[in-house]
Amino acid sequence: MANTQTRQITVLQTAAILVSTIIGVGVLSLPLFAARAADSAAPIVTLFGIIVAFIGLALITWLGIRFPDHTIIEYSEQILGKWIGRLGSVCIIVFFAVLTSLTAREFGEVVVTAVLKTTPVEVTVIVMLMLAAVSARKSLTTFAYIHNFYFPLLLVPCLLIAILSLSNAEIINLQPMIWSKPNHVLLGTITIAALFQGSFILTLIIPSMRQPKKAMKASVYGILIAGGLYLVIVSAAVSVFGAEEIKKLLWPTLELAKGTNLPANILERLDAAFLAVWVTAVFTTLLSSYFLTAYAMKQLFRLREHRVFSFILFPFIFFMAMIPQNVTQLYGIIEHVGRFGLIITIAYPAVLLLLAMMRKKRGQVQ
Repeated sequence: MANTQTRQITVLQTAAILVSTIIGVGVLSLPLFAARAADSAAPIVTLFGIIVAFIGLALITWLGIRFPDHTIIEYSEQILGKWIGRLGSVCIIVFFAVLTSLTAREFGEVVVTAVLKTTPVEVTVIVMLMLAAVSARKSLTTFAYIHNFYFPLLLVPCLLIAILSLSNAEIINLQPMIWSKPNHVLLGTITIAALFQGSFILTLIIPSMRQPKKAMKASVYGILIAGGLYLVIVSAAVSVFGAEEIKKLLWPTLELAKGTNLPANILERLDAAFLAVWVTAVFTTLLSSYFLTAYAMKQLFRLREHRVFSFILFPFIFFMAMIPQNVTQLYGIIEHVGRFGLIITIAYPAVLLLLAMMRKKRGQVQ
């Protein structure tokens, strides 16, 4: 239960956590998912995905405001009863453990393909997971400070590269903004919304906020900044390459950085600088999902510390990360897991909120 000593996280820090968690490994393949779904109307599909993601974020924010002293692991038991609530919590833990493993594996594949071509993928995955495991042992307040520190280092370079790339843009590539297959648009919207699932970390943050009632403000800031950046990146990629060319690229955003240079040719290619920023983005995303998994386990088992789970989770997450045989299989799994995850990150909170309102369940700030 939260008290005045533990309530140290501000609205801006919460927004920074949301943005640096959402902007992660998926930024490289985002234009590909959007272009596959709706060709030149990829920015529209991205916008739909952002709206769906915000609906999910709004639901967990309302729940958090309604139960400002508790996380979803705790108040789900108050709403659903002890055993059903615990079953829901187990589903959350398993899902975010799987999400952590897929994020780590995707990171490893990009690094060994684009940078360290003779390094085994297992090495890069182990290094990043170990970094996340050590960082996840810290307190919630330190966790917030880590995100706050990296936030400007992520946002400014990503936005700069996207804006500079527009100098190579051809508006004709964005026309006409229509699509012929509504079912592809629906699947694309769900896939893009799944890239925002890290925002579920808000369920742990609200009990430590100085002003839990202002959590919705942080959510709006977070989704506007992260969603706005994603929209700019997709629009830039489609306008530079065209939808058909994007479908042939595995990581269109990386190709966008390669074709972008700073004014006066200070740097002719920005892909190296972009990858450095991207590694940081992956770390903050991985840290959030790893921390969420360990912290949720602590609350499920009613322990005082979550540190014990940091290294216990490591071998299981690493094993899951190594299951996909290749990049193609990996992205197929990521799409299916992401779509299934919306049941946990959107549908489950919607049911909890509905039942809490019907049964008039509410927490009180101490």
